[in-house]
Amino acid sequence: MGKNLRWGILGTGRIANTFTKDLLATGHIITAVGSRGRESADTFASKYGIDRSFSSYGELVTCPEVDVIYVSTPHPYHAANARLALEAGKHVLLEKPFTLNAREARDVVALAQNCGLVVLEAMWTRWLPHMVRLREIIRAGTIGEVRLLLVDHTLSLSLDPKHRINDPSLGGGALLDLGIYPISFAWDLFGAPSNVVGQATFSETGVDDSVTVILGYEGGRRAVTHSAKNLRGQNRAVVVGTTARIEIDPLWYNATGFTVFGNDDEVIERFTYPIKTRGMEYQALEIERLVKEGKGSGEILPTAESISIMECLDEVRRQIGLKYPNE
Repeated sequence: MGKNLRWGILGTGRIANTFTKDLLATGHIITAVGSRGRESADTFASKYGIDRSFSSYGELVTCPEVDVIYVSTPHPYHAANARLALEAGKHVLLEKPFTLNAREARDVVALAQNCGLVVLEAMWTRWLPHMVRLREIIRAGTIGEVRLLLVDHTLSLSLDPKHRINDPSLGGGALLDLGIYPISFAWDLFGAPSNVVGQATFSETGVDDSVTVILGYEGGRRAVTHSAKNLRGQNRAVVVGTTARIEIDPLWYNATGFTVFGNDDEVIERFTYPIKTRGMEYQALEIERLVKEGKGSGEILPTAESISIMECLDEVRRQIGLKYPNE
């Protein structure tokens, strides 16, 4: 299989549109789309020249012309939609956050393993060219021992109380939509922390407007993350080592560049890698590689790590007092 995997798109929202554009622009095969309504499925299929459209997710996942399903529905539906696809024998690329909580994450991963299928969290930032190069620089010892990550993901999003981002029943709030990015970045650098501290402010609808998370590691290493859905900040990230630092350009979680500075502020390296897409095709290449090589989990973002990150998000929610109605 590999690059010849045939994709099915489950859900027709904004992120599904972006993903589909990037896949089609880079030669991937999309054979079907499924929505909860006929009109939205047909409109999406017509827009992107997709041959098959289905008015239910069940029809999509049982389509014999589909090998892998991209799940792009709201957070509370990730686990159920992933189970639907896995039970139908399809590999799954599952939008972040992986699930609503760690319990669901463990269930999805166990099912994929039992079915002999690949499930991968769609944390697309992990495979972008600047992140690949960043990891190479760190492994080479260019910045010495990594000691600190400072990162923010802050956007001014809709204030409409009916919008998904403000709806507790849809897992709304800053943490799962925005905070997942810098927290996942911290895992990429340091792995699981030894301690977690979270603080938050809340909206009138009961979701978190902003959340600050400090992750502590052995030896005094630390990641300080801040996310907000009602404030627009710099959206920068700085990785600080003992001999140098890496300053990632805004928006750090998109395809972008970075500069490596020595402790004397001399430029050691300037990295740029222009791409014409948003970069969501790289995660598709990863799951296609895993399927081709017969691997159930990858090295860049193993399923055990996706579970561990959800456990951290659960702990942050426990500390700030955030519980979703459908848990």
